[in-house]
Amino acid sequence: MQGKKDYQEKLFAHFQLRERVPKHNFYRRLKEVLDLNFLYPLTKEYYGESGQKSIDPVVFFKLCLVGYLENIISDMDLIVHSSMRLDILYFLGYDIDDALPWHSTISRTRQLYPETVFEQVFTEILAMCVEKGMESGHTQAIDSVPVKANASMDSLELKVPKEDLEVHLNSIRAISSMEQFFKGCNVRVFINSK
Repeated sequence: MQGKKDYQEKLFAHFQLRERVPKHNFYRRLKEVLDLNFLYPLTKEYYGESGQKSIDPVVFFKLCLVGYLENIISDMDLIVHSSMRLDILYFLGYDIDDALPWHSTISRTRQLYPETVFEQVFTEILAMCVEKGMESGHTQAIDSVPVKANASMDSLELKVPKEDLEVHLNSIRAISSMEQFFKGCNVRVFINSK
């Protein structure tokens, strides 16, 4: 007999994200390796003593790392992409029903820190990965395609990021600057519909 699956949302569900992310998943392994508590004293001087709480610096830098690893330079695309991936949510410390920060919060936080903080953080992260054996120090390859491959070892090619870290950060800074410029302008566009 032919089956037909009808979707009906459950009012209550038992779901634990850590059970859905495989043990060998890259972001799960990265979460286990990275201890980013050094970020709190490193970034403390850039925040005031009162006002609304900001995005957690650990979450911010994890999002920056995801953006680099996934070749995403738009903050809006980064948030949308991250919200759809269970492994990235787990890496960030968010559950499936937790709302991720607004993309504009990511842009504003990026402008809060000087370049030296970014360099120090990414150097520390790389050192942790090398120390834990996740990266050998000479070649890095990341494959995020969830399809079984049937390839000959002779046809393997070296994969490299689209751009190096410095170019990637400059691209993001340029986009962020453009967003801030257009927010500051009171521009109205009229379209003639004739």
